[in-house]
Amino acid sequence: MAQTGVDTDDGVRLSVLVEEPERAAVTVVLAHGWTLDTRTWGPVAAGLLRGPRPPRVVRYDHRGHGRSDPAPPETMTIDRLADDLAHVIAATAPDGPLVLAGHSMGGMALMALAERHPAMAARAAGLAFVATASGGLARTAFGLPERGAAVARAVDRRLRELPGRSRRGSMGPPWLLAPALRWLLLGRHPDPLARLLTVRAVAACRPQTVAGFRATLDEHERDTALAAFAGTPTVVLAGDRDRLTPLAAARRITEALPSARLTVFPGAGHMLPVERVPGVVAELDELVRGAVEGAPARQSPG
Repeated sequence: MAQTGVDTDDGVRLSVLVEEPERAAVTVVLAHGWTLDTRTWGPVAAGLLRGPRPPRVVRYDHRGHGRSDPAPPETMTIDRLADDLAHVIAATAPDGPLVLAGHSMGGMALMALAERHPAMAARAAGLAFVATASGGLARTAFGLPERGAAVARAVDRRLRELPGRSRRGSMGPPWLLAPALRWLLLGRHPDPLARLLTVRAVAACRPQTVAGFRATLDEHERDTALAAFAGTPTVVLAGDRDRLTPLAAARRITEALPSARLTVFPGAGHMLPVERVPGVVAELDELVRGAVEGAPARQSPG
């Protein structure tokens, strides 16, 4: 594994991990979600590298996340994440077929890539939208009834105020955050590794990052952007116990992109890259195989 950095056009340096087996024909780029980092794609990356046709695997931390530089507040937008993704691709995979996979906010960055960098998006030979949404997040109630939703909105307001209230470098001790994060992000019976990776990533996130990217999630409306991927083999992966991007969000993507195939993981929550590692690896392996062979992955019937 090689760790490197990619400089963006506004001076933010992104931390990038590249794993490159011999004779890899395809590059898989994995974009993580809001408040997370490259660790949450680690089990999937390892699974891909053990596969019959291991690809190059590129993981990176979004600006403000993980080991990447802090982000100026005005740049904490999904548009800017799409620009960063274009920089990562240009630096690490300037040619050859790509399989792009985005979890949560990372999936939203893939959608914005089609708007802002269509030539780069057109290089994708496969796409995976993992526990993500094409819009409607401003109206989410986190799966709660109205009384509970009011509490969630109060917590949301506190999140937005974090930059002015907190000088901490992280969200807090993992043991303190674990119960709430398990309820919000994970489904039924998550294994210890899924719990550990999820809690450690969120706990380490900068409060300014958590608050700074909150508004752009509400503003994200990119149903029309999905049309750019109509000819690209695409899978949409969802957990039926996802409170952040519920199953309705996945169905909305497939309605806007009828060529995409939806796979639902029973009992899984929002953290599919750590909760359902074999299933996610199998879906990406199929996209890689299609990219190598030049044959489309299977599509949804009808």
